[in-house]
Amino acid sequence: MARRRHKKRTHVGAQNGPSNGVPANSSAFRGPKTMVIRMGAGDVGSSVSQLVKDVRSMMEPGTASRLKERKSNRLRDYTTMAGPLGISHLLLFSRSSTGNTNLRLALFPRGPTLHFRVERYSLRKDVRKALRHPKGGGKDYLSPPLLVMNNFVSPEEGHQSKHSVPKHLETLSTTIFQSLFPPISPQSNPLSSIRRVLLLDRQIPKSTATADFTEASPYVINLRHYAIVTKPTGLSRGVRRINAAARTLKERASRKGMPNLGKLEDVADYILDPSAAGAGFTSGSESEMDTDAEVEVLDVNRRKVLSKKQVEEARKCEGDGQHGGTGAQKRAVKLVELGPRMTLRMTKVEEGVCGGKVMWHEYLSKSEDEIKEMERVWETRKREKAERKRVQKENVEKKRKANASTGEATNEVQEGALDEDDSDDREGWDDEVSETE
Repeated sequence: MARRRHKKRTHVGAQNGPSNGVPANSSAFRGPKTMVIRMGAGDVGSSVSQLVKDVRSMMEPGTASRLKERKSNRLRDYTTMAGPLGISHLLLFSRSSTGNTNLRLALFPRGPTLHFRVERYSLRKDVRKALRHPKGGGKDYLSPPLLVMNNFVSPEEGHQSKHSVPKHLETLSTTIFQSLFPPISPQSNPLSSIRRVLLLDRQIPKSTATADFTEASPYVINLRHYAIVTKPTGLSRGVRRINAAARTLKERASRKGMPNLGKLEDVADYILDPSAAGAGFTSGSESEMDTDAEVEVLDVNRRKVLSKKQVEEARKCEGDGQHGGTGAQKRAVKLVELGPRMTLRMTKVEEGVCGGKVMWHEYLSKSEDEIKEMERVWETRKREKAERKRVQKENVEKKRKANASTGEATNEVQEGALDEDDSDDREGWDDEVSETE
């Protein structure tokens, strides 16, 4: 009789999925969660589909990296599942009939929604081909990136164009982008966990006395994604090679990359001899790496909170010279671009999730009378919607009481099923303007 097979292999799950015995209903990531969606699935094209995958990897770990869309899916399908999944932001990519790529950033569940046109973008594979030494993924995507924002609030100027973004909307957009990632606390977050940088740089248009801003966009954002690379400075290439090999030995069992010192009598022959290590201390330029800045790092690990007595003992030992200094070391910091790149141009801001009152439009402007009329229409719609919900709730309660008295089985009626879609009737605003420009 053949022996029964005992399965020992395991399947590799998603990066953000439950593992190591963590229950499926518990969330390991406590920060904001995003859902990057391509509306229309394959209709957007292969380039936009790859852009969506790159944006999902950029938003890791708090995103649905394995989301599968269908052509039949609508926005209501995603918003229905966003609540139970704890989604806080929706990033919707779509392509218009004229070929423009659009991005909608919605704050779930009550909005607002920022509309962008993707003027230019570069995929992650294109960025890697342009670099001489590209950097791979690995553990860089296990923690959220560090968000850096520049020029998001325009300076105070006397001249204001009718197409310029109001100050309160600038503050609103800044708050929405800041809420995409969890805040970083220097006391609790170790430096080793910050491995990536997401840079958002707003282009401030040049303003003159006769500027009209009708051709130049008042709100253009350049998005860049970098990996943080740090190396100790003041070391030769041979010492850096030994350090790199030592770290490799801890992760792998192979001895690949370790230099062969068997033919040398002393390790100093390897460090000081340029022919042995490829470069020694003979050249000062070879001992330094191509860097953007140099910083002093006291402790790269998570530090333990000491009591007052322990702090006094540590200070006393440092005063006696027992520890030999603070242990600070200089490290060279360099940013290596990961991709993708995007140039976003804001076209519209509206309330709600892709279906509310338009707060600002780049191409259309309204007079005060038209704005008051639009406010009146929206107030009327809100009252009518509240009245429909009240009547519907009363009808559901009456039906439940009638079924309970007769003993019949109750048929659940979902509240809000009869509500009309507010995104179909936007009073006085043309949604297709941003697509035809």
